[in-house]
Order: sequence, then structure tokens, then C-alpha cells
Amino acid sequence: MRNPKCATTTLYVGNLPHQSSEEEVRSIFSGFGEVFSVKLVRDRITGSPRGFGFIEMASRAAETARQKLNRHHFGGQIIRVDAALDRGPC
Repeated sequence: MRNPKCATTTLYVGNLPHQSSEEEVRSIFSGFGEVFSVKLVRDRITGSPRGFGFIEMASRAAETARQKLNRHHFGGQIIRVDAALDRGPC
């Protein structure tokens, strides 16, 4: 049986404005397909946003989003979107 996680891709999103919310980021990416999860990384000690995060989407939608949103203007900054490093067996 095929692992359903293998049909998804996790994208790295960098240079996010620190005031970005998960809902705002989800909204931008959902224009390209269903967003399964959004995780914006925060500093462990201070809880402050670190300016990057991860978005999990269906693989085809993720590739389209990566192509269209890399170097996209968001919140006064130019974001970077790339495939996250693979951490699982697929």
C-alpha cells in the first residue's frame, strides 16, 4: 500500500515578515491547492518569529506554488520558496 505522505511535499518558506500569521501564509499558498499544514518557526527561548516556516501540500500543487511564489513580494519582503530537505522514506 502506498504511503499517502509520499504524495505530499513540504516547502521551505524563508524571509517571511516577522508579523506574518499562519493564516496569512496559508491563504497565499492555498491559491495553488490544498494546504495540509503550515508551521512558522519561533525561537525556543523568546517565542519570537524567526522569519521562516514550512508548508505541506500535495506534490503537484507544491511545485506550482514554489515556481509562482519564489521571490514573491509578501508583507514588504521578497520571500524564498524551495522544497524542504526530505526527512522521510518515500
